[in-house]
Amino acid sequence: MRFLPINFLLFSIIFILLFAACEQSGTPLPRGYFRIDLPEKEYKTFDTIFPYSFSYPDYARVIPDARPNAEPYWADVYFPRFRAAIHLSYKSINNEEQLFEYIEDGRNFINRHIPKATGFNETMYTDEEANVHGILYEIRGREAASPMQFFLTDSTSHYLRGSMYFSVTPNNDSLAPVIRFLAEDVRIMIESLEWK
Repeated sequence: MRFLPINFLLFSIIFILLFAACEQSGTPLPRGYFRIDLPEKEYKTFDTIFPYSFSYPDYARVIPDARPNAEPYWADVYFPRFRAAIHLSYKSINNEEQLFEYIEDGRNFINRHIPKATGFNETMYTDEEANVHGILYEIRGREAASPMQFFLTDSTSHYLRGSMYFSVTPNNDSLAPVIRFLAEDVRIMIESLEWK
């Protein structure tokens, strides 16, 4: 069988077109993140035998801390949809020195985030009627392990510390919409807190 020049030319054109169509673009696409659907906010009250109560969203669960080193009245506000939790640590206060020690411990936990943080916001809370005083720390930074921490106290008997963590590798750029969404829930918890 002998190839005619026209057949060879047609075969060459088809061959070139097939391989030219398979060529990939040299421009990389930006990395995308999954779309996050945020639920409607409705709140309920955590009011048990614990020495404090607060409002939390209905898409969260409050679970008493069952770890071996957990102390009484420690709990986690767990957000299964976002793989996030707010760890609550409660301490009773017997004197002013003890309160100062708890506050300094809380600040030390926050200072551990300084190497990965790009900034901090501090918001003071004071509710004279409910006798709740404290500070909310918002920790900015792509790799900060905990984007929010707070402590609340009545300065005489109760001290409550909270810290938010995600069960994923820290990348607060991609978590930013969820962090903003949950920040509102943290503020509601703080503003609704009551001592018993």
